[in-house]
Amino acid sequence: MHTWLWQHPDWTTRLRWDAARLLPVLAAARRAQGRLLGRADALELGLGEHRARTLVQEAVTTSAVEGEHLDPDVVRSSVARRLHLPTAGLPAVQRATDGLVEALLHATQGADEPLTAARLQGWQAALFPTGFSGMRRVTVGAWRTDSAPMQVVSGREGRERVHFEAPPAAQVSAEMARFLLWWEHWAASMDGLLRAGLAHLWFVTVHPFDDGNGRVARVLTEHALARDEGTAVRLYSPSARILQERAPYYAALEAAQRGDGEVTDWLAWFVGCLHRAIEDAEQGIDGVLDRARFWQAHAGLSLGPRQRKVVERLLLAGREGFEGGLTTRKYVALTGASRATAQREIAELLDAGLLTRLPGGGRSTRYALVWDDHPATS
Repeated sequence: MHTWLWQHPDWTTRLRWDAARLLPVLAAARRAQGRLLGRADALELGLGEHRARTLVQEAVTTSAVEGEHLDPDVVRSSVARRLHLPTAGLPAVQRATDGLVEALLHATQGADEPLTAARLQGWQAALFPTGFSGMRRVTVGAWRTDSAPMQVVSGREGRERVHFEAPPAAQVSAEMARFLLWWEHWAASMDGLLRAGLAHLWFVTVHPFDDGNGRVARVLTEHALARDEGTAVRLYSPSARILQERAPYYAALEAAQRGDGEVTDWLAWFVGCLHRAIEDAEQGIDGVLDRARFWQAHAGLSLGPRQRKVVERLLLAGREGFEGGLTTRKYVALTGASRATAQREIAELLDAGLLTRLPGGGRSTRYALVWDDHPATS
């Protein structure tokens, strides 16, 4: 009686799926993917901003899936430095955060390069620059060598539930050699999204590292998607969507890992998750396009740094604007200016046609950004 997928003899050759069931899910994801890639061509100046935001989102959320919470500003600092974007006002880079960003960029910028054991091990080593995971020393840059079974467990001590048990460490080297051979040769003709989903499942089933397997699996997913799309510029974050659907993600993985090799349900969930991540990104691109068009329309204006900061914050808030509108008090809080300075700078923005007064407001006058010559509503 076999509990886990990998315990079946020649388990990798047993992996199979129902192509007819996957076709509509795959077609919908491909349509959304094509739409997103097509719209990216219109981003022009906004493409760098969207790329940076997507990379920050991927780094923060892939860690959050594992219960690790990164400071988004620290991640943004690392991303800005590596993409040669302005870093003024951002905090100092932290080694572990910088390692994760480096792994993500290495995976996507070199998507056409061969996937090797050394490359996977390098991504994992980048996550643990000190050789520790919390207070525990971990093996980095090499396959695991544990003697006890590696298990994914939840629940209180004495009432634990084993969600997964990985193959013994003695099998890992051979299992990973088989995976890499499949990736570079046998899977080359597969649909790219199915290939990404199958690679993700295969990798976490082998669980080759002492720690960081989930994060490396999602770096591998980014690598697979970059190869499929033929571009290193990532426009959507699978991990952001996985974080929102963390329970279904782990349930789909566990069901496949307890199965006999029939992985249609896992692939359907995985491709559907990518579709939803793409739809999330499309909304983000709408905002980037709006901001890019706004600044292009007002390229001739000379704004002070405080005014530019407030306008940018209003742009980031979208067409709905700040709740309750912009007020002098909010301007002071955002910029640190005196009340008198804030009133003068708001008046200049009104004269320039960037702000409009909102009706009502009681004792405090409220303002909103003017979008395309029409005031935003609140």
